[in-house]
Amino acid sequence: MSESTTWSGMQFGIFTVSDITQDPTDGHTPSEAEKIRNTITMAKHAEEVGLDVFALGEHHNPPFWSSSPTTTLAYIAAQTERLVLSTATTLITTNDPVKIAEDYAMLQHVSGGRTDLMLGRGNTGPVYPWFGKDIRQGLPLAIENYNLLHRLWREDVVDWEGQFRTPLQGFTSTPRPLDGVAPFVWHGSIRTPEIAEQAAYYGDGFFANNIFWPAEHYQRLITLYRQRYAHYGHGTPEQAIVGLGGQVFMNASSQEAVRRFRPYFDNAPVYGHGPSLEDFSEMTPLTVGSPQQVIDRYAGMRELYGDYQRQLFLMDHAGLPLKTVLEQLDILGGEVVPVLRKELQKNRPENVPDAPTHANRVAAAYGDDAPRQAVPGANRGDNLVGDSPYRDTPAPAGAAFGLGRKEA
Repeated sequence: MSESTTWSGMQFGIFTVSDITQDPTDGHTPSEAEKIRNTITMAKHAEEVGLDVFALGEHHNPPFWSSSPTTTLAYIAAQTERLVLSTATTLITTNDPVKIAEDYAMLQHVSGGRTDLMLGRGNTGPVYPWFGKDIRQGLPLAIENYNLLHRLWREDVVDWEGQFRTPLQGFTSTPRPLDGVAPFVWHGSIRTPEIAEQAAYYGDGFFANNIFWPAEHYQRLITLYRQRYAHYGHGTPEQAIVGLGGQVFMNASSQEAVRRFRPYFDNAPVYGHGPSLEDFSEMTPLTVGSPQQVIDRYAGMRELYGDYQRQLFLMDHAGLPLKTVLEQLDILGGEVVPVLRKELQKNRPENVPDAPTHANRVAAAYGDDAPRQAVPGANRGDNLVGDSPYRDTPAPAGAAFGLGRKEA
């Protein structure tokens, strides 16, 4: 079995959307090469300061550079030992699920199991026609493509026919998942209840962006996910696997933090020239201030959303220079996360699961038995023999949200 770190309770980490934005304080706009190198440095430093997860977005248009997350994450995996490599969105709508199955299983192997991914539909409408898809079919694409991806990782030989791609006959996705256990999947959503339903149906994780909207908005989505997770028989609502985003900028002096961050906020491509920094901080989890203010704000997330498994912070957006980002990571890893680990572990019920890792999922699948390792068959077109412990019945067609219905 591959080695992979296990945590007690929660994982903490960072994510990046890979934007290339001019620094409003000095006018410098990094090149793609500079920004890519900076991101790799940032990921390595995240491990050095004790964080658990680095997640990278996927985009196919300027000003974003990350069109191939698995390539970047594999390079980072080779230079780290403990860090879980994830995505901040893998586009389930416009990527071929066969290629997703292959690419992320390969990343799972080369990283020694330090891989999971977050599926989403993205935030760039034109990406659909760029890849030959219709944005009006966004939800049906997400549902059908994930059903196929789910099967490709759990069935050695797949016969499949759907609406949006050519049929598969006797197809085996290679490499097979490491240790016979598929990468863990988070379903990310900003506003769509159907995605919360999809995550619940499969017993996967649900990641709430938790950046652009008030807490009440995400409470509704997470509550729906928890209720439906229990409905489909995966456990109690409290046992559902939840991840949250976050956004902070810190300084020993809260006034200095606001002064330094304000020009970046005011000119940010996403929210610049809109609500004031103060209003946005009041309405959303954005916290600009001292480390203690960040601790107080994020220790309170459990009161809003219940016990959860993963907290990721956006740290490098809006043109912030690498030097500043690394300083922020030093504060996050040195002063904030150690306290949050303790605070969010206090009175955590024993039935709330730890953050999913490859190691604890393999242990759950096999117990004391040796993990299944795929072995090529010399004279078989389907390539593999043997059963997977994670083989299950694929979702039937029909029912609300396009998902099959399992009665609890």
